[in-house]
Amino acid sequence: MEDLFMWFIALWSLFVFVLVAIGGYFMFRKFLKKMPKDDGRSILDWQEYYINQTIHLWTPEKRALLNELVEPVPELFRDIAKQKIAGKIGEYALEEKADVLTEELIIKGYIAATPKRDHKFLRRKLQEKNIDAAPYEHYFEQSS
Repeated sequence: MEDLFMWFIALWSLFVFVLVAIGGYFMFRKFLKKMPKDDGRSILDWQEYYINQTIHLWTPEKRALLNELVEPVPELFRDIAKQKIAGKIGEYALEEKADVLTEELIIKGYIAATPKRDHKFLRRKLQEKNIDAAPYEHYFEQSS
């Protein structure tokens, strides 16, 4: 009986260590994104800046499109993904001095803000919405 209890303690300790390591990894990533860069602003500061500068361009239809495009993202991470994508869309909108957000800007921002491995979900979502992905192929090739 004593050996069984010792095995339980050892496995429980390993389990707790793994959970703490996983949590620490994600906290460290968030910490790095919050660290100021050479210009004095962090990645998250710039993301918030772009969102605030272009908030007036977001119509209910464009918000609905963004919400539909991020549906494949697990719900736990969906808000963070939307914020990152909206920041990238805002960056492109400011670069192009856009008066309105277009479907092309939204899809371009989505492609740039997501890892290449997630592009298959976007392609599938575009196909479901009957949106031709051909005009956006050069954006898929540019991102890495």
